Amino acid sequence: MKEVQEDNSKVKIVVTIIFMIFFIILVTNSTKILKKPTDVFVVSNGSLSYEEPAEGYIIRDEVVLQGENYKNGMVKVLSDGERAAKSEIVFRYYSNSEESILQQITKLDEEISEIIENSGIELVSSDISSIEGQIENTIDSMHNLNYLQKIQENKNKIEAYISRKAQITGTLSPSDSYVKNLTNQRNNLEKELESGSETMYAPISGTASYRVDGLETILLPNNFDYLNSELLEGFNLKVGAVVPLSNEKGKIVNNFECHIATSIQSEKATLAKIGDNVTLRLSNANEINAEIVYVKEEEKNTILVFKITENVKELLEYRKISFDIIWWKYVGWKISNSCIIEENDQTYVETNATGYLEKIPIKVLRQNDTYSIVENYTEQELIELGYSEKEIADMNKIKLYDEIILH
Repeated sequence: MKEVQEDNSKVKIVVTIIFMIFFIILVTNSTKILKKPTDVFVVSNGSLSYEEPAEGYIIRDEVVLQGENYKNGMVKVLSDGERAAKSEIVFRYYSNSEESILQQITKLDEEISEIIENSGIELVSSDISSIEGQIENTIDSMHNLNYLQKIQENKNKIEAYISRKAQITGTLSPSDSYVKNLTNQRNNLEKELESGSETMYAPISGTASYRVDGLETILLPNNFDYLNSELLEGFNLKVGAVVPLSNEKGKIVNNFECHIATSIQSEKATLAKIGDNVTLRLSNANEINAEIVYVKEEEKNTILVFKITENVKELLEYRKISFDIIWWKYVGWKISNSCIIEENDQTYVETNATGYLEKIPIKVLRQNDTYSIVENYTEQELIELGYSEKEIADMNKIKLYDEIILH
């Protein structure tokens, strides 16, 4: 009986040991049994950036044009945003008797045209044919225009073509004809008009603009020491507001570069240095390169001035704009920070492509709170990290679309 009890005890012990071994195996592998597809992360192409919103004031190299007769109104020879060569006529002011003279010229043009049409004389001139073609093309181009200024400009062109045609016609007529006399009268009126008007010329080459806001002589591009937060905030300008067109002044603007000054409270701004290159994202979503050319530390804010050479013409309408400062941006293989293992000052990721976990050393280029941009080490870098040639030869590297383990 005693022997039977001993045998039962032994059986119980064996069963208990087997059960414990099974339980340990079950617990050890439970994570693998319960593992879901979301426990891996697929390596993909992506980008990381660090950016901050800002508001800035546009500072241009610009020369204001204003004559003595600015109260008379102006005739814009070059339209707003049109390229101007040095010494080219930009606009002119009306003379005191301009309206009367123009009425007389218009009346003469109508009389000359009427006489020619009723005379039945056929005049052959390549100049007249060319001008008639220009008149037709200008009329055709007006059909889809919605802007009153452009329509008025084309109207002025048509009137100029008709006037030129009348002049040529008069020249081709007999010298003692009535048409010739009317043409001479017209020429004299034009000379009188020119002598009595004030013409403004471009002192330098650049872009003609009539958006004058009075800040051209305050926000200067030569020395930025005058800038401070109090000055910029004191302008009380609305972000993105279009500078209105002036009927008294014009200006010539350097269309190759301009500057944007901002007052910003930012840790990155306090670390900025002259010569640093950043990217600015404008309100139209365009990303442009910019160079920091001025830095001034204030009690709370930092004054930064960026020099840009892109989208200069597109900014002519504005003085104050909003934009994003992209301090840095990296493009490459993007992975979750939860995939990265740090051991002994080295970073790894794990793969399970061959049925068992394998650590692969990777280099982290940039990182934010959620993601990292990474790349494989070069062979030389791995040698410098202490890996042998055999280890490097046997080592796998991460590739695009690889599945790496999330931790």
